[in-house]
Amino acid sequence: MEVVFILLAIALFIILISIRQINQYEKGVKLMFGKYRLTAEPGWRLVFPVIQHMEKVDMRVKVIDVPDQDAITKDNISINVNAVLYYKVVGAEAAILEVEDFEYAVAQLAQTTMRDVVGEVELDELLANRDAVSNKILGIVDKASDPWGIKLVSVELKHAELPENMKRTMAKQAEAEREKRAVIIKAEGEVMAAENMKKAADILAQSSGALHLRTLQSINDLSSDQSNTVIFAMPIEVLRAVEGFTKKMNK
Repeated sequence: MEVVFILLAIALFIILISIRQINQYEKGVKLMFGKYRLTAEPGWRLVFPVIQHMEKVDMRVKVIDVPDQDAITKDNISINVNAVLYYKVVGAEAAILEVEDFEYAVAQLAQTTMRDVVGEVELDELLANRDAVSNKILGIVDKASDPWGIKLVSVELKHAELPENMKRTMAKQAEAEREKRAVIIKAEGEVMAAENMKKAADILAQSSGALHLRTLQSINDLSSDQSNTVIFAMPIEVLRAVEGFTKKMNK
């Protein structure tokens, strides 16, 4: 009787230490005698010591902060870039059996791919089209990690740090571009003003006495302010008329 009790106690003890809990967000890869046996779903599972072993795999989306990487763009400009990578495991057995440490492998693959992709584009393209560069990194890393049971969700370039001398050069370039636009806008305004003045002069020239009326209107506007000193230039036509009248009187 005692032997039976001892055997039952040993069996119960073995069962208790063999229970493994797999959470809802996990899957368990079970090996038996060192060979792949099955992929266990969430719940309580028996894993007998010595003959069986189970590796749990987190199936949730994970984040890898890809550290700063020194890269050289296509136009030979040194730049420091980093990124954040979102991925998830879609094949638990492949993640355990096909690669030693899938998280480390994905991080290293992302680093080398990011340097390669940055080296294929010019600086202006990198700064203006970060989404396109990120999508290219995503496609390459996702394809390379497929055999590991990894699915990339997103890749985002966080920032691209330029050397100080390049920052100063770009600031000077931006300032020169602003000055260029200001000169162009001013020149266009002067052209429009000249065209409007020409139209006004043509209209005044076509109407007899219009120019004199415009002159009187301007004098009236100026005379409203007592601090103004107005020097009035007599039209040449009036002077000639007075000169002719004076000659007749002298005769």
